Amino acid sequence: MNAPEVDTYAIRQGINPRLQTSFSWKNRLGRALWGIVYTLFFRFSPRPLHAWRAFLLKLFGARMGKGCHVYGNVKIWAPWNLTLGDYVWIGEDTICYSIAPITIGNQATVSQGSHLCTGTHDYEDPNFQLYAKPIVIGDHVWVCADAFVGPGVTIHEGAVVGARSVVIKDMPAWMVCAGHPCKPIKPRVVRERSLES
Repeated sequence: MNAPEVDTYAIRQGINPRLQTSFSWKNRLGRALWGIVYTLFFRFSPRPLHAWRAFLLKLFGARMGKGCHVYGNVKIWAPWNLTLGDYVWIGEDTICYSIAPITIGNQATVSQGSHLCTGTHDYEDPNFQLYAKPIVIGDHVWVCADAFVGPGVTIHEGAVVGARSVVIKDMPAWMVCAGHPCKPIKPRVVRERSLES
């Protein structure tokens, strides 16, 4: 098995990760600085201070739309690999393991305890090479509580991923999907709002 041909996202190639670090000094320094800011200013900030946390994420290179709600105990590995559309919600205890880019579309929700994981290893490589693939979550998607989304996955617009699902393949638009592994189950039908006169 060969690792996929993707951008290395600052991952050093051809090294033994048991003897050498997988990332450059620049990458490790950036993550160390982010770790200090995260611990002192982000992690324990009061729940309503979403604009403050958005400011800190932008300071470290995140691209964010308006009205985003990222809670204080969300763990973000590298903010510079995070792109959020407008009115995105990322719930408590979510992990964004953003070795590669994570893109979340407008009005999407990632519920508490979910794990968005862009990194994995080539287990057939003698050096157990680390590699990464981006995750894309479309507009109006709901990733329910405790779901796992693996490297290279795209969850298309309007899909719902059920609680504790394991998503290792792309999910189609406007479908309710669930399971281990996650599979489409039925269409997502959004009711029209009733207009009151």
